[in-house]
Amino acid sequence: MNPKATRKKTTTTQPRRSRVQPVTLLSADDLYLFNEGTHERLYDKLGAHPIRSGTQPGTHFAVWAPDAEQVSVIGDFNGWDKSRHQLSPREQSGIWEGFVPDLGHGDIYKYHVRSRYHGHCIDKADPFAICGELPPRTASRVWNLGYLWQDDAWMAHRHQVNTLGAPISIYEMHLGSWRRVPEERNRWMSYRELAEPLCAYVKDLGFTHVEFLPVMEHPFAGSWGYQTTGYFAPTSRYGAPEDFMFLIDHLHQNGIGVILDWVPSHFPADDHGLGFFDGTHLYEHAWPEKGFHPDWKSYIFNYGRNEVRSFLLSSALFWFDKYHIDGLRVDAVASMLYLDYSRQEGEWIPNAYGGRENLEAIGFLRQLNEAVYRNFPDVQTFAEESTAWPSVSRPTYLGGLGFGLKWDMGWMHDTLVYITKDPVHRQYHHHDLTFRMVYAYMENFVLPLSHDEVTHGKGALLAKMPGADDWQKFANLRLLLGYMYSQPGKKLLFMGSEFGQWQEWNHDDSLEWHLLQYAPHQGLQRWVADLNDLYRTDGALHQGDCDPAGFEWIDCNDAATSTLVFLRKETAAAPPILVAANFTPVPRIAYRVGVPAGGTWQEILNSDASIYGGGGMGNLGEVAAVPESAHGRPYSLALTLPPLAVVFFKPKTDG
Repeated sequence: MNPKATRKKTTTTQPRRSRVQPVTLLSADDLYLFNEGTHERLYDKLGAHPIRSGTQPGTHFAVWAPDAEQVSVIGDFNGWDKSRHQLSPREQSGIWEGFVPDLGHGDIYKYHVRSRYHGHCIDKADPFAICGELPPRTASRVWNLGYLWQDDAWMAHRHQVNTLGAPISIYEMHLGSWRRVPEERNRWMSYRELAEPLCAYVKDLGFTHVEFLPVMEHPFAGSWGYQTTGYFAPTSRYGAPEDFMFLIDHLHQNGIGVILDWVPSHFPADDHGLGFFDGTHLYEHAWPEKGFHPDWKSYIFNYGRNEVRSFLLSSALFWFDKYHIDGLRVDAVASMLYLDYSRQEGEWIPNAYGGRENLEAIGFLRQLNEAVYRNFPDVQTFAEESTAWPSVSRPTYLGGLGFGLKWDMGWMHDTLVYITKDPVHRQYHHHDLTFRMVYAYMENFVLPLSHDEVTHGKGALLAKMPGADDWQKFANLRLLLGYMYSQPGKKLLFMGSEFGQWQEWNHDDSLEWHLLQYAPHQGLQRWVADLNDLYRTDGALHQGDCDPAGFEWIDCNDAATSTLVFLRKETAAAPPILVAANFTPVPRIAYRVGVPAGGTWQEILNSDASIYGGGGMGNLGEVAAVPESAHGRPYSLALTLPPLAVVFFKPKTDG
């Protein structure tokens, strides 16, 4: 929306020429690093910064527009008059800058950019704005971040909770649809309104981290934030930047980490955004074969341009620096890595060696991860990468991309294909469960059951489950979640799946919280809480998530009964956890399982327990191992495996 069409112009008795003063925040080193593609904190230099020039308060503006003929700051303060406050070019850097007196916190503005080509003129939002107008308005706001953080204790020890050996269980959520206020026309909750109930809920259920779908400013709510225009601004839909800081701070004070989705893979073509910024393809690649995404109808960054790399590096570090976040989940990495991603023959341009790999994007991703871990060694980066690209989560000095962890999209696909089949057919698809362990330690994996699987007609997780009645559907979902928590890898679950939402996710509605009045949904929610509790507190389930020593098959070949049995182990010498999963509705009685030690094995979790909505079948709390060999082990247990259930056992120790 053009602000000029929605605001009355301020009248003046006589037009005035530029009152922009020659004040700068940019040193020669800043210009050099920016043009070199290595500046990591441009947010302190470019954009709008309230400062004083001598005794005169005002705002310093700086914007990159190398092919502009003229750049002006416009807004309510000057009646949107493009002739009043013109910026000046800074040497040969492509940056225009200047100081506007008596302009400060909260004032709205845009840049009027007149290109030297074809007389092209357009009003643009500030690429470095840290606050924007409430959509659908599109102007930027001058903002002076001022927040007193109270999360010192968290920041001092977060290296312990973000390491690969720590339990990481992520609650993925969309801020605008987690919980709405029906009494007030179904409005979304603000950042501050969310802080207390969200924190209490996540803490009660035992998740260690929350992951927010992109909060960066975006014009279209239906994009869920994945069509980003404001790479330095949390969306104004839910409040001011300090309100978002308050939400993160509150989570940190209660021991919960925060991960943000971040989208350096593409950006929308809205007129006020980054596209065709100065009348040229500035941020996006000029060739449509490289610069326009056919699926998302959006622009693709030019990763080979130094200044674009500086922009993206600075955006990533901004959220760690100013907002204290604990991780970035980088969206659509595969689309960045491959020049032929989602393109037909003849629709893409090979690299300099004739290959399909995007060498500039690869170089940028390595540079990104090196910068993040160099500046913030106690955080993590997560790659959503859906192919078999090697060493995504391996260090750059070993030839990897340098991410800390990678989403295991193959596990999500294979497991959902398997679990949605009628149990009578599962014996013929046993490999969908077992194949994952062939590659499970080639990367540091997160096992996701994400938002992508519960929208666009795919249905909610509970609705996907097979079964002649609701009891079997709930049993299958408890089995799926128990299997996920027993597998090596960090965990991620999208909101609503933890209590069995029936309807697929709709970003315009609240979750179906009313379902929690019913026992099956209460039982499922309690199951997730108990899974999280065991995962967090027992090192056997998390210390070896990224270490092959943390897993051992007992029997992966019993396809006829659709049963799996394995051990999870700590890397140090400690009692293991035995996991047995029965993927059929047929109880398995006296099912013999080989174990490495004698004595009594306690049943510590059972998804068929009545408290979770199950049938109450189990092993009466414990089973004694006998000196009868099975599966190549000297002792064995005769287990009762409930139908459509997973059970966890641990050797009983003295005391």
